Order: sequence, then C-alpha cells, then structure tokens
Amino acid sequence: MMKTKMFLWLLWAIFIAYTLLLAPLDRPGTLTVIEKMLKLQLEGINPYLVTVFALMGVWPMVYACFLFIDEKTQNISAWPAFIASNGAGIIGLIPYLLLRQPQPQFSGRKDMSVKIADSRWTGIVLLLTTIWLLAWAWLNGDWGDYVRQWQSIPFVHLITWDCCLMAVIFPSLLGDDMARRGLADDRIFWAVSLVPLLGPLVYLCLRPPLPESATEIPTFPVTARN
Repeated sequence: MMKTKMFLWLLWAIFIAYTLLLAPLDRPGTLTVIEKMLKLQLEGINPYLVTVFALMGVWPMVYACFLFIDEKTQNISAWPAFIASNGAGIIGLIPYLLLRQPQPQFSGRKDMSVKIADSRWTGIVLLLTTIWLLAWAWLNGDWGDYVRQWQSIPFVHLITWDCCLMAVIFPSLLGDDMARRGLADDRIFWAVSLVPLLGPLVYLCLRPPLPESATEIPTFPVTARN
C-alpha cells in the first residue's frame, strides 16, 4: 500500500509540473477547439481528438461507479474528486486515492448513488458509448494527423497522456471492489487492469451486485488470491 501511495504522489506531482510547463490553455486556439467540441461543432476537428476528449468524460463516470461505493467506508467524500476529475483528469482524482484507506467490506444499505454506481445498466451504457466513440473515430478519423497533433499541440498531448494514465491508476480501486463482492481471483484483477478502459467497463457489466452489508457476501465459486 505504501508503494502505491508513493507512486500516486510522484505521478500527481510530475503531471502537475508537466501541465504547468506546457500550459495548454495559454496556447492560441485551444479554448476555441474545446468550446467547439463541447457544443458538438465538430467540422474540421479530427474524430480521434473528439473521441479522446469524450473518453475523458467517460473515465470519470467509470471511476464514479467505484468512488460512490468506496466513499461509504471512508472519512472523505468522493464528490470533489468526481467533479474535479471531469475538468482536470487525474490531477483532480488522485488526491482522493491518496487520502482513502483500504476497505474491502461494504456495510449499510444502498442509497440512490450507490444503486446507480452498482447497476450493470450503468456499465452497459458506458461500454456501448465507448465502443461507438472508438468505432466512429476509427472509421472517420485520421490517425496520422492525430499523431502529428500529439507531437506538436500541448492540449492534445496532455489529454492523451491523461486518458492513458486514468488506466494506470485504476487498479488502486479495483482490489477493494472485488473483495466487497467476494471475488478473490487474481486472474480477474489482472484481466481487468491490463485492458485499458474496456477491461473496467466489461467488469462493470459483469461484476456481482454489491451486498447490502458486509455479512451478505455472494456465494459462488472463486479462486483464492495468492
């Protein structure tokens, strides 16, 4: 756990420094492009860029399906991290991961936020949205142009890294969520963790429902984790 916290601290500090160094919002045209994408005025914008930008909205929703369950066992609220992650990506999300404590059990009843976060339909909607975005970019986008933008435009460079790093820090929440559901198979943990975004989304669609209390553990065969 200490190594994980040290890694998160280091990653957070480096990415903040890197963002301040590149200062993407100070570059001419950046805010105009962001405004156009928010208004769905997409003419002339590479679909790959639109998709990565949209996935930076999908990722916080994926994390919300873990955070709003996890916060019930913590002394901190997940709402600030969820809101901040929608605007600042991992810079807004990592502080929650640093302050939370490991808690492999869930106790109490499910309120509305937990029910939505725990619902397989939430995962299905997010998975279908992601597949549609990726397919649309693949069919209509120019990958070579996107690579050139990644190399030369700080905004594109940073949101691409941010999207990738969302996948890197995701396992810090997965282990506790699996334990709350009686899942103890390391193969599940690594299969979900090593497939960026789609792995967590499929997990949301297939994971067993969260029990109402720590004593109501689902009964089905699992393989003990080493």
